[in-house]
Amino acid sequence: MKQYTPEMMKDHLDAQGFEYSLHEHPAVFTVDEAAEHTGHLVGGHCKNLFVKDKKSNMWLITVSDETRVDLKALGKMLGAKASLSFASEERLDKYLGVKPGSVTPLSLIHDLEGDVTAIIEEKLTRSDVIYVHPLINTMTVGLKTSDLMKFYDAVGGVTVMELPEREVS
Repeated sequence: MKQYTPEMMKDHLDAQGFEYSLHEHPAVFTVDEAAEHTGHLVGGHCKNLFVKDKKSNMWLITVSDETRVDLKALGKMLGAKASLSFASEERLDKYLGVKPGSVTPLSLIHDLEGDVTAIIEEKLTRSDVIYVHPLINTMTVGLKTSDLMKFYDAVGGVTVMELPEREVS
């Protein structure tokens, strides 16, 4: 498998003619840490969940950074075999070629066999720009939503859907 680096990903985005802004920052591992460095940027800020079920079906779920996903309800919506759980670091490396904290829709470029199903939250797609990591959590790129959707199409597609949210107590 060709292993893309962040620099190769930027070259890929350039070759596709995608317009994007690039923001370098210290490594971030949480939504709150990311907000410290990129929260001032106008657009859709997201978080990505790489989950699997007991039958090893896998999904990369991209949601607004404000969404609190109800994994139990989502598993039922997706027809998962048993409950969803977060995929291991080894699985993350094998299928998406990234480390924890760097999960991004752009990592689907490594899923050549189409083993991972991509899902994006519908309300996130209403933003003109969506901010994602370019395969590393020390950078953030702001992509036009239309370009991100073209990227998804090129790597196997995406399902746009409303996702069940957890009640906040």
